[in-house]
Amino acid sequence: MAGRAVLVVANTGPAVPPEQVERLFQPFQRLETTRAARTEGLGLGLSIVRAIAEAHGADLTTGPGPDGGLTVTVAFPAAR
Repeated sequence: MAGRAVLVVANTGPAVPPEQVERLFQPFQRLETTRAARTEGLGLGLSIVRAIAEAHGADLTTGPGPDGGLTVTVAFPAAR
C-alpha cells in the first residue's frame, strides 16, 4: 500500500460472523448480541465510514480481529 494513507480500526468485542459483516455497513444495523448488552449507539458508524471511503476513492476491507471482533481497514489513495 505504498503511497497510501491507511487507517486500521480493530474492535475486540465478540467475533462477527462473516455472513453478518456486510449487514453492519447498512444504517441502523447492529449485531443481536450487541443490542442485548444495552450498549449505546445507533449502528451508523460503519455506514458513515463506507460513505466517506467511497467519496474519497478509498478501498475498504474487513477481517476478523486478532482477539475477536472485527478489523476494518480503509486505504486512501495518494494525493494527486
